[in-house]
Amino acid sequence: MELKMETVSKDSYFSKWNTMDNMDNYLISSYYHPIANLSQKMESLKVNRPYRVELITEKDSEDVLKMLKKFFFKDEPLNHFLNLGECKELEKYSLKCIGENCSFKAVHDNGDIIGVFISGLLKRPTPEDEAPQSLAEGCEHPKFKKIMQLMDYIDSNFNIFDVYPDANTILDGKIVSVNTNYRGLGIAGVLTEHTLNYMRQHDIPVMHVLCSSHYSARVVEKMGFHQVYELKYADYKVNGENPLLPAEPHVAARIMVREVNNTNSKI
Repeated sequence: MELKMETVSKDSYFSKWNTMDNMDNYLISSYYHPIANLSQKMESLKVNRPYRVELITEKDSEDVLKMLKKFFFKDEPLNHFLNLGECKELEKYSLKCIGENCSFKAVHDNGDIIGVFISGLLKRPTPEDEAPQSLAEGCEHPKFKKIMQLMDYIDSNFNIFDVYPDANTILDGKIVSVNTNYRGLGIAGVLTEHTLNYMRQHDIPVMHVLCSSHYSARVVEKMGFHQVYELKYADYKVNGENPLLPAEPHVAARIMVREVNNTNSKI
């Protein structure tokens, strides 16, 4: 859960929920409507939608964090397994990409933020770039450090730019969360469509998400995403032990992608 214009996918801490009804509160997993039905769903909501979608700015940080604490942090499978509790480093990680101006919020007519889709930008590294610092290095929270070590491991074993050799920028979908009092309004799908439109407008060919939850991976598959990497938690070991074994069905971390327009990949 980090951010700035990172060169690799290590910044992607993608989380998920426990039931289809809770899907609105998972990292990029809040997509419970198949992509084929998304446009129709959005059209049906345009007239009576009790909210508007706006770009998230740094001035929204406090309100976004308040929402994530209530509807997202406690349900993410790795956080739940570790009983993470209060973690300032998690909070910082979740918000650090807001300044890249590619994240969106759903704002109710009463002014409350009722949904967010937080994203960052991955930039292809150049030979002149310094090697990025590991996420776990300097992490003082012992439980959160375990999650950052997992992210570092995935990053050392998979490079999304190897899959898309023609892409110089990739959108990294990080967190999708919807206030549970507003389920059923298609908020996650609308936020996703705004994000896809942002990609089209800025000529970004691929969206990348790291799903720590079984449910979120299943949902994004229905939205046209496909898998390019998988790490089973049982196969991930540190000093011969499994540090992260969330309850089934959350058995693997999966990297899912969706291409926008005509994008060539090696998979």
